Amino acid sequence: MPTNVPDHAEKKNNLVGVEFLLELPKTLSKSNKKWQLAFIKIYCSRTLLNCAKHTIQKPGLFTRSLSYTTINLDHHQDHHGDFKIDQETLNDLVKNKNQEKLDSLGGPNGLVSALKTNTRLGINEEADEIQVRRSTFGSNTYTRPPSKSLIHFVIEAFKDLTILILLACATLSLGFGIKEHGLKEGWYDGGSIFVAVFLVVAVSAVSNFRQNRQFDKLSKVSSNIKIDVVRNGRRQEISIFDIVVGDIVCLNIGDQVPADGVFVEGHSLHVDESSMTGESDHVEVSLNGNTFLFSGTKVADGFGKMAVTSVGMNTAWGQMMSHISRDTNEQTPLQTRLDKLTSSIGKVGLLVAFLVLVVLLVRYFTGSTRDESGNREYNGKKTNSDEIVNAVVEMVAAAVTIIVVAIPEGLPLAVTLTLAYSMKRMMKDQAMVRKLSACETMGSATTICTDKTGTLTLNQMKVTDSWFGLEPGTSSSSSSLSRKVVELFHQGVAMNTTGSVFKANSGTEYEFSGSPTEKAILSWAVEELKMDMEEVIEEHDVVHVEAFNSEKKRSGVLLRKKKKGEITVVHWKGAAEKILAMCSTFCDGSGAVKEIDEDDKIKFEQIIQSMAAKSLRCIAFAYSEEEEEEKKKLKEENLTLLGIVGIKDPCRPGVKKAVEDCQFAGVSIKMITGDNIFTARAIAVECGILTQEDETNKEAVLEGEEFRNYTQQERLEKVERIKVMARSSPFDKLLMVKCLRELGHVVAVTGDGTNDAPALKEADIGLSMGIQGTEVAKESSDIVILDDNFASVATVLRWGRCVYNNIQKFIQFQLTVNVAALVINFVAAISAGEVPLTAVQLLWVNLIMDTLGALALATEKPTNDLMRKKPIGRFAPLITNVMWRNLLAQAFYQIGVLLVLQFRGRSIFGVNERVKNTLIFNTFVLCQVFNEFNARSLEKKNVFKGIHKNRLFVGIIVVTVVLQVVMVEFLKRFADTERLDLGQWGVCVAIAAASWPIGWLVKSVPVPEKHFFSYLKWKKRA
Repeated sequence: MPTNVPDHAEKKNNLVGVEFLLELPKTLSKSNKKWQLAFIKIYCSRTLLNCAKHTIQKPGLFTRSLSYTTINLDHHQDHHGDFKIDQETLNDLVKNKNQEKLDSLGGPNGLVSALKTNTRLGINEEADEIQVRRSTFGSNTYTRPPSKSLIHFVIEAFKDLTILILLACATLSLGFGIKEHGLKEGWYDGGSIFVAVFLVVAVSAVSNFRQNRQFDKLSKVSSNIKIDVVRNGRRQEISIFDIVVGDIVCLNIGDQVPADGVFVEGHSLHVDESSMTGESDHVEVSLNGNTFLFSGTKVADGFGKMAVTSVGMNTAWGQMMSHISRDTNEQTPLQTRLDKLTSSIGKVGLLVAFLVLVVLLVRYFTGSTRDESGNREYNGKKTNSDEIVNAVVEMVAAAVTIIVVAIPEGLPLAVTLTLAYSMKRMMKDQAMVRKLSACETMGSATTICTDKTGTLTLNQMKVTDSWFGLEPGTSSSSSSLSRKVVELFHQGVAMNTTGSVFKANSGTEYEFSGSPTEKAILSWAVEELKMDMEEVIEEHDVVHVEAFNSEKKRSGVLLRKKKKGEITVVHWKGAAEKILAMCSTFCDGSGAVKEIDEDDKIKFEQIIQSMAAKSLRCIAFAYSEEEEEEKKKLKEENLTLLGIVGIKDPCRPGVKKAVEDCQFAGVSIKMITGDNIFTARAIAVECGILTQEDETNKEAVLEGEEFRNYTQQERLEKVERIKVMARSSPFDKLLMVKCLRELGHVVAVTGDGTNDAPALKEADIGLSMGIQGTEVAKESSDIVILDDNFASVATVLRWGRCVYNNIQKFIQFQLTVNVAALVINFVAAISAGEVPLTAVQLLWVNLIMDTLGALALATEKPTNDLMRKKPIGRFAPLITNVMWRNLLAQAFYQIGVLLVLQFRGRSIFGVNERVKNTLIFNTFVLCQVFNEFNARSLEKKNVFKGIHKNRLFVGIIVVTVVLQVVMVEFLKRFADTERLDLGQWGVCVAIAAASWPIGWLVKSVPVPEKHFFSYLKWKKRA
């Protein structure tokens, strides 16, 4: 080290070197940072030792000094982020509503400071900052109960009583077989039943396991709520799971509080804490009173901001939700009806099985049955007891297997499969199912009550028309208006809004947040009237706020200028005709205030109507200046009208086609909107809801107030003729739904607001909006329309009909097999004393028709033909006349053919008993394969249409045929079959293929619309 270097320069160089050495790259992982810190410590200690040696050798080189520099080598940044408050304190703060602790921290502002955040700017959104907060205070997720494993579903399948009886029979058969024939030959009968049972159980368990996984995935999607937060001064939408402690969350009516926190800013905020406390009364939250907000509660009124203090498992809501698992065993109405059907068929099967068992036992013990050699199987005391028990076990197994085949346990599986499949497909079509029953109920819908904004329209709003007093606005309005008018507009827009304006720097464009209406007005004020929102907010104090609600259709604010503290200004904004009714004067472009006489009022009404006729939403602004005085309620009369703006919201492309499709399907569409009657009429005509005939019908369009004032009898008489209800409140919507349901309609309702919740719950199917919908509306609904598009509502209708239709197809297919199998076994047992289809063969048939059949038929996609039929209706029979016609024709054909083979098969084909039984088994299975094609369409003769689109169906048919060939040709001992030659295979295929022309002919036979069983009921009454 040169001695001529000045001391201060030397010290500077040393400090720079140390700083460089201690500079850790931000991208390093924790483990790498620890290694680098260890290296620094070793390096520094060696350097210091070296310096000490030089000092000893050259005394006087370093001057004695009391000043020194300490270097802290401990890297604390990864542990606590240097926050002035720990998690335990934060948890205690909100959970126990510890106001004293909050006051000791300096109130909400002190807490915000301790969390290193800012009420206006929020936290820094850099990844490192977010990660430090997440590692220090935890993430906003909670541990879910483990989902059910595959083993759980296997155990559940083994709990089936018939399966247990079959296993017992298989065990006995296996034991006696090995004892009688030895291990090499004796295991076949019992072992075959074991394998068949395990195969049925495995397929059933895997199917249920996959559906459970599917429901779990949908549950995660539904809980992924989007929340507005402020980060880096910019309001943005993020996932609820991405929220961290210190985030400033923006809350509006209908929002779910995403985490525990403290209220820092806002007005008239009321929270529904019933989900946490059970108390139905809304709790007021303010800076002067209760400031604490709990995760999972809902905002009932007002708006505000909160600073997040606890997330995830550190909140009471998180701990509660971690113990709640989604109930995937929800029974839909259709499943309940199918359970009754299954029970009825099961009782018939049980009776048949019992009769078969009795007949077989009687014939055996009377010596009527003979073995393959022609000898009597039972010879009294000469027969070995092991042989008797083995024979009885075989008879019991056959009887139990008849029960297995008779009980259509595939019906619930088919419903689960088709619901899970349709739910998955509907997600791709922008519809998220929250309640399973909605899938099938939607297929029966007769009426859809829809909102206008965002559903029929794009919800992309823009101010296209403006009036200042009685003068129309122009592109250069700001220059022609007086300074006073512009200033009042700036106040009325900037201070009376739940939206915000953000601009990163001078070169970037403005970002507007809030509802589409708010964004349109803010954009207009910034671009046309040159409003600086931050400047306006800084110049004024908010004294009182009345938040917007759908009843009053307006919002208001009471302001005080900071420089002129004695003068307050009331600003109102809302539906044009509502605001106009509150005004006695108006302000023209020059700032002059004039009285509104009758002529002026008519002119203003004409302005509003002309805007509405162009499908514009009309919003008016009004104000009133007065001396300051304490007021709890804003002035609502004798206001001064400031101006009117018209907001254009174009119709969605394709909405007219979707409306026409629904109407063609026999579903009535009713539009319920808060807009005025002229705007509503114009949009309804544009969307195709109102036709030319409706233009002359005065009852087709009316206002909510008029409908509300009808008597109940008048409402019931007129409700079906109403197509459009304008200026409606949520109560009017609820009233209409009740009236329609009272008349027997199956009603679907769309809604997005908190106040829509009663109507969504009252309706048969509640459809909430995924983009504009509040969390309260979503939780009250059955299905969430993710893109807010009416075309998606029409798609849900199509899928609902598809679910019902697919289940009917499967019922027809399965009942055909049930009827045929029961009759053949019963007749054969009584006449011949034996069952032609063994336990293993019947279990194979059961597998084909239950699991594979359900997979093939329950996954058919919706077709356009479904939208050409009338709605199914609330009380329509599950098995229709058409289905009875189809299934009885096929069942009788199969019974006839198989009975001929049973009694004449040996003589016709010149074969032995085992080959004859194999022919019966093979023909029976192939009949089901060909009949599966017939089941694809209940009424259409062309059953092959669109088959190339359903690869799963084709795949299952191919797999079934291949496995059947393997069963007959290669698993001789297992399936108790004999090999067939090509000629015999040809006969089996020809007999089975005849079901196609039979199905084609049968579908030409007309059936009455009145259900068959209704005639029986009528005869009973007679």
